[in-house]
Order: sequence, then C-alpha cells, then structure tokens
Amino acid sequence: MKLGHFLVIGLLTFGSLINAQEIKKNAIEVTGVAEMEVEPDEIIFNIDIKADNKNQLADNEKLLFETLKNDGVKNEDIKFKSMYQNLYSKTTKFTKSFQFKVSAKTNVSKLFEDLNQKWVSNLNIAEVKNTKIADFRKTVKINALKAAREKADYLLESIGKKTGTPLEIVEIEDYMSDSVLPVAYKSMRSNVQLEAADAGVDYSFDNIENIKLKYSIKTRYEIL
Repeated sequence: MKLGHFLVIGLLTFGSLINAQEIKKNAIEVTGVAEMEVEPDEIIFNIDIKADNKNQLADNEKLLFETLKNDGVKNEDIKFKSMYQNLYSKTTKFTKSFQFKVSAKTNVSKLFEDLNQKWVSNLNIAEVKNTKIADFRKTVKINALKAAREKADYLLESIGKKTGTPLEIVEIEDYMSDSVLPVAYKSMRSNVQLEAADAGVDYSFDNIENIKLKYSIKTRYEIL
C-alpha cells in the first residue's frame, strides 16, 4: 500500500513539473494598435415642446409629428421620453420631451428651420452614430491583433527566432467613444430658436466630425 502511495505522489509531482515547464516557456509579449475613422450616418435629437394647457400640448404634439413627417422622420423613429407639469409657472405649465433620429438623407438645415417654432422650447443632440459601428469595431480589433503578430514576427526575426503559438490574447478596453458631437453643433445646447436663426452655421452631415475608433490588443507568443 505504501508503494502505491509513493507511485501516486511521484506521478503527481512529475506532472506538476511538466506544467511548470510549460508555463515558463520562452515568450514575447507585444501590443498591437489599430485605428479607423467612420463617417456618421445617424443623429439622435432630444426635443422639448411646451404649452399652457393640456389641449394646447396635444395640438403642439400633433404639429411636431407633422413637421417631422414632412422632413422624412418616421413615426417609429420618434420616442416619447417624459412629461413635466410646472404648477408654479404663470405661462408655460406643460413640457413634453421626445427623442427622434434622422439619417444622412435628411436635410437637417431645413429640419431646423421647420422646428424654429414658439412651441419648441429645446432641441439638442443626444448622440451621433454609425449604424454599422459593430462591424467597424470588429475590423479594427482584428487589425490590432494582426499588428501585434507582425510586431512579434519582425522583433523575433531580428534575433534569429520565430513566432510560435499564441499563449495569451487580451483586448485592452478602448477609451474612445463611438459617438461624437459635430463642431458646429457644440454650441447648440439651448433654445433652437436662437441657434436656428444663425444662418452662418452649417447643420448638415458634412459638418460632422468622423467617429474615431481605436483598439489595442495585448498578446503573448511562444518563441521558437
């Protein structure tokens, strides 16, 4: 029985030594980085409408939907956000908030002109995005991994070695946002009636900064 115990302990010890040797394989650790700029194709707006009473609020809501429809915004792209009643105000007592999105086909400048109404109290950008951003993210990450492999190849080649099996691949969390505020829109955070009156501002998609994606992949390869 004792001999059996010794054999088991010996096998376990030998197995541990093999694992330890595998962990201690000569390896190179490199990080690959890739970047891409993507043109936005969608803008999401926040809009507030105001009224002195509930009937007027309902009428203004109809006007809002009609205006957006005339400018090519679909009903399913308009979402109700909230409603507020100010009991202490002598004039505007009701405010209703919506969110809607427009595509690159929308004439944003005309949309602003059409929404330059007394019943609109606020219009601002919630988000600027690209509808295919997930595919672009994937491409950038793959390019980052390829960049890491290429780096390992030429570094090891310089000392007469080769890149072996990948031992570790870690995605470093990105710090870049997938949405961005366009330069001309940055000041447009208050009343649309004031901003829309500025004829010198270009509110088209052409005036929006590209979305910048950047990813880093940390890798560890066996040295052959």
